[in-house]
Amino acid sequence: MSEPLLQLQGVHTHIGAYHILQGVDLTVPKGELTVLLGRNGAGKTTTLRTIMGLWQVSAGSVTFEGENIGLLATPDIAQRGIAYVPENMGIFSDLTVAENMILAARNAKRAEDMDPKRLEWVFGLFPAMKRFWQHPAGLLSGGQKQMLAVARAIVEPRKLLLIDEPSKGLAPAIIQNMITAFQELKRTDTTILLVEQNFNFARQLGDQVAVMDGGQIVHSGAMADLAGDETLQQRLLGLSLASHQ
Repeated sequence: MSEPLLQLQGVHTHIGAYHILQGVDLTVPKGELTVLLGRNGAGKTTTLRTIMGLWQVSAGSVTFEGENIGLLATPDIAQRGIAYVPENMGIFSDLTVAENMILAARNAKRAEDMDPKRLEWVFGLFPAMKRFWQHPAGLLSGGQKQMLAVARAIVEPRKLLLIDEPSKGLAPAIIQNMITAFQELKRTDTTILLVEQNFNFARQLGDQVAVMDGGQIVHSGAMADLAGDETLQQRLLGLSLASHQ
């Protein structure tokens, strides 16, 4: 495991009267892809939203590059090179693909202001984005919208990507396209924290894995170790990765 880029230590998060995160300890190594697994309601999405400052830390610390960012506002966290792709994708349906991308490029006011080499690299990962460049995003298919959501997050180099269930509801062919795109991202040493329910997807991409239950991390280690231990899968997740090949 490489040095940590992000660390959560004893993180608690309350949403109204609900105590969702109950002492989360999580390490995300630099340059690796860490998968966050767990049953529905375990606290995975809350963890991502807490890191991004969308929900406030009640106790504990969120440390990024040695700085405690737990009490910073979301725009300040984003300025540090962290991008978040929510489960609902968060695209602007009435804007074109191009306009969505321009909004995500911090210093761009028009398409010509974006780094052309970076943009072509993104198009290489997601060719549909080039094909539908001037189309309203709301007219894209579900898979294409998910591609746009990820493309926006990487239109500029980011230090950390937080991505919530990118394969949810996608057809197998689109899922394979996503896997290929994430494998390419990994080759750029981009650090990724990925929430995922598709265990075959997770197994192919994950370097490290953390399993959540009841608002806490109950297991962490190498993905290869979890993928090779069906007894551990059954204990932690109630099913085996082999059944999701």
